[in-house]
Amino acid sequence: MVGRVGAGVGVMPPPRQGRRRWFRPAARDAARAPRAALALPPTAARDFSANWRALQEVLKRKAAGLAKSLPASETSSKPQRATKDVEVIPAVYGSGNTVKFKAVNQMEGDAGQAGASPTNAKSERTAPGKSLGDARSNRKEFKAKRENGNSEKQGDIKHKRRKAEEHAAEQPPTEDDIWFDGVDPEDIEAAIGPEAAKVARRKMGLESTSKPTVEQVLVKEKAFSGLTKAVAMDCEMVGVGPQGEDSIVARVSIVNRFGKCIYDKYVRPTEKVTDYRTEVSGIRPEDTKKGEDFKKVQEEVADILRGRILVGHAVHNDLKILFLDHPKKNIRDTQRYKPFKQKVKSGRPSLKLLCEKLLNVKVQTSEHCSIQDAQAAMRLYTLEKKQWEAAIKEKIKLKKK
Repeated sequence: MVGRVGAGVGVMPPPRQGRRRWFRPAARDAARAPRAALALPPTAARDFSANWRALQEVLKRKAAGLAKSLPASETSSKPQRATKDVEVIPAVYGSGNTVKFKAVNQMEGDAGQAGASPTNAKSERTAPGKSLGDARSNRKEFKAKRENGNSEKQGDIKHKRRKAEEHAAEQPPTEDDIWFDGVDPEDIEAAIGPEAAKVARRKMGLESTSKPTVEQVLVKEKAFSGLTKAVAMDCEMVGVGPQGEDSIVARVSIVNRFGKCIYDKYVRPTEKVTDYRTEVSGIRPEDTKKGEDFKKVQEEVADILRGRILVGHAVHNDLKILFLDHPKKNIRDTQRYKPFKQKVKSGRPSLKLLCEKLLNVKVQTSEHCSIQDAQAAMRLYTLEKKQWEAAIKEKIKLKKK
């Protein structure tokens, strides 16, 4: 290409490829100048042997000083923990350059190579002589052993628990295995049995050394056995007529105020018996066959009751079945006595309920016995005799006014 430059004519040089770079001569000369040799760490053992020996000497001195300062118990039994030692050691090589090394994360166990020997497993796992892979493998082994040990312990516990349950199932329960908290022994006896109820009473302090029998509670021993001012009567009945719906007397029993039986006779039935009611009355055909005549029994009972206090439970039914009458002021009916109703919280309490709650004895558990029922009624009366008689006297005085 031909061009005009200034006043003359010349040839232009070809364009330079790429980006133009302009350098100053001084900078270009400096860039082209040879670079100084950098100080690099040595690679051959012969180059750093002196430096390594100096480092070992420093570490030995530090380990010896630390062992002297610590008590003997700590240096021997306690595990040694890792410490960081930072030390700058100059070393001169053939090139005249000075290189500085730093000893980092050295273990006290490393210094122990010269004198003390580490005994702790942790220091052995983390010693510099072992690689990182060895430390990790040791940690994995330790973790696996710990997990295996825990699993073995859990297995042993489950095995022992299963053995104990099997042994308990084979062995019958003892008194120490039976415990009750606020449970009525009567309920325990009904649900489990008399033995458990006996244990419960003993632990609650309700059972004495010798528990009195029903007869001991209802009858006074070595007491007068004749007629007293107050007597108690009870009758047993059997069913007559269609399906045994009607009743006739089959037995009459009378006791004195001490519970002593003064009269007890079976009555020969005046009609054909269609239902003996044996499960309740306790009367059987052979009992009525040997019974006394009804008229004779009626007269004898009337003679005993004349002028005396008559005690009984729903005693009006007994008088009705004997076709007898008695002055109301001389009747003491335990079913109608208001204090008894209030104590057992029942409008028409049964004789069985009154004996359980007030006398702590059980009657009428199976077939009834007229003697026992009369004794129970008399014992209830004597239990409240003073209050009962005082209340009747007060009522009589109010009526007179």
